[in-house]
Amino acid sequence: MFHGIPVTGGVGGDCRSIILSTVNASKCHSCIGFFSPQYDNMAELFAVVKTLQALEKAYIKDCVTPNEYTASCSRLLVQYKAAFKQVQGSDVGSIDDFCRKYRLDCPLAMERIKEDRPITIKDDKGNLNRCIADIVSLFITVMDKLRLEIRAMDEIQPDLRELMETMNRMSNMPPDSEAKDKVSLWLTTLSSMSASDELDDNQVRQMLFDLESAYNAFNRFLHSS
Repeated sequence: MFHGIPVTGGVGGDCRSIILSTVNASKCHSCIGFFSPQYDNMAELFAVVKTLQALEKAYIKDCVTPNEYTASCSRLLVQYKAAFKQVQGSDVGSIDDFCRKYRLDCPLAMERIKEDRPITIKDDKGNLNRCIADIVSLFITVMDKLRLEIRAMDEIQPDLRELMETMNRMSNMPPDSEAKDKVSLWLTTLSSMSASDELDDNQVRQMLFDLESAYNAFNRFLHSS
C-alpha cells in the first residue's frame, strides 16, 4: 500500500495465531477448524482492522500524504464491509463483539469504521477528498461486479459513468490521464451495447486488466500530486 503500512492481500501468521489461541481458549466443541473458510474470513477481518489502525497512526505522524491516506482509507473501509459480512452471525453480532472476542485493541480504526469515511473528509459535498474516496469506491465496485460475473451492460455502465464523472470533477487531474483514458474507452464500448447485452469472457478479462491499470495510475497520480 505504502511504506510502513502492511497490506491486507494475505493474512499473516500473527492474525492466525491470535485468533486460533482465542478460539482454543474458549474450549467450545463447535469451534471452527484451523483451515475452515470461516476461520480465514475472521483472520481477514482481523488483518483489515489492524491495517486500518496502522494507517491512522501513519497519517497522524505525517508519514503519508492526505491524498494517499484518503485513497487507502477508502479502500480499507470497503474491504472491511466485505470482510465483516462474511463473519457476522450469532457469535459476532457487531465489530465491537469481534474486537472483544479476539482482544483487538484498535481505537483509531474503530472510529473510522463508525464514521464510515476517512478523517480527511469533513462533509459530503464534493470536496477533493470526497472525490478521491468516491473514485476508489467506484473502482472497487465495478471490479468486484466483474469478478462476481455481473456483466450486463445496464449493471456495469452506471457505476462506470459515475466513476468518469467523479474523476472529471477533480480539476487537478489531467484530462489525458491514463485512468481517464481507460475508463472512457470502456464507456464507449458499453454505449454501443443494448441494456441486456453482456460482456463476454475475453471482454471481462480485458476490462478487469484495464481497470486495475487505471486504478494504479490513479494512485500514482495521487502520490505525485
